[in-house]
Amino acid sequence: MYYTYVLQSMKDMNFYVGLSKDLKLRFENHGKGLAESTKDRRPLRIIYYEACLSRDDARQRERYLKTYHGRMFLRRRLKSYLTG
Repeated sequence: MYYTYVLQSMKDMNFYVGLSKDLKLRFENHGKGLAESTKDRRPLRIIYYEACLSRDDARQRERYLKTYHGRMFLRRRLKSYLTG
């Protein structure tokens, strides 16, 4: 399984979208500052993830979630979660 995931920075409240084969380990690496892309945006929390059967599927989903329409999908999907 591969996972497409969305992190939210508690520092700037922005999202980070990524993919990983080991979601738990990847999140730990983000939290420890070992991921260059998010080390200055800690602390982080996982707010959404999807499991995919292949890396290609996860990559395609990651690319979609990084588009305007993907961000709108996430905001609609997480509306009640993000507003409290």
